[in-house]
Amino acid sequence: MDMIVLEDFSLSDLNDDTIQSYRNYHSTVKPGHVWGKLQKEDYLEKIGAAGRIKAGDELHPTAAGLLMFGEEYRIVRRFPDYFLDYREELGSTIRWTNRIQSSSGDWSGNLCGFCFRVYNKLTIDIEKPFALDGVTRVEDTPVHKAVREALVNCIVNTDFYLPEGIVILKKQNKIVFQNPGSIRTGKTQMLRGGISDPRNKSIMKMLNLI
Repeated sequence: MDMIVLEDFSLSDLNDDTIQSYRNYHSTVKPGHVWGKLQKEDYLEKIGAAGRIKAGDELHPTAAGLLMFGEEYRIVRRFPDYFLDYREELGSTIRWTNRIQSSSGDWSGNLCGFCFRVYNKLTIDIEKPFALDGVTRVEDTPVHKAVREALVNCIVNTDFYLPEGIVILKKQNKIVFQNPGSIRTGKTQMLRGGISDPRNKSIMKMLNLI
C-alpha cells in the first residue's frame, strides 16, 4: 500500500519544513550519506516518499510520503480516518496534562513531525546515567532504545484505512501504544520474535534512515 504513487497529489502537498527537519536529522545521524547532497525531488524518490507512474513522468508523493511529510488536511483526503493522538495523564485531578493531536491545526500533523515531538515527550524524564564512549557522553540508554522501538513499531504496523488511529498514553507508571490493524505474523510469532512483517515497509525504511 505505502509504495502506491498518488497521481492526484503533488509534491506541493508535502510540508517543506518537515522534509528539511528529516533531512537535517538524517545528515546528523548518518553524516556523509550518499543521498545527503541530492536535490529535494531526487532525495524524496530515493527514500520512497515520491515516485513516478511510469518513466519520464513527473514525481508524485507515494502513500508513505504523504503520511510521513504531508499536511494533515491533505492526508485525510486519502486516509479519511487518519488521526494521531498523544496524551500525558500524569495526575489524578485533571483529564490530561499535555496533548498533541494531528488535527489541531497548529503543526503539520504528519507522521514524521509526530514521531519527533512524541519521542521527545516520552523520553524527557528518562534518566541518563553518566557514561562515556571515549570522550563523548553516551546519551542513549536501553530504555531510550526500547521506547524508540515501540514508537516506530506502533507507526509502521498501523492500518491507516481503519478508524481510531494511533493513540499514545503516557501515564505515571507506564506508556501505552495503541494502533488499529491486526498482527500480521500472529500473536504467537510476535511474542516469539525473529520474524518481521511490517505493514508499512516504506515508512519503516524512512524511519530506519534516521
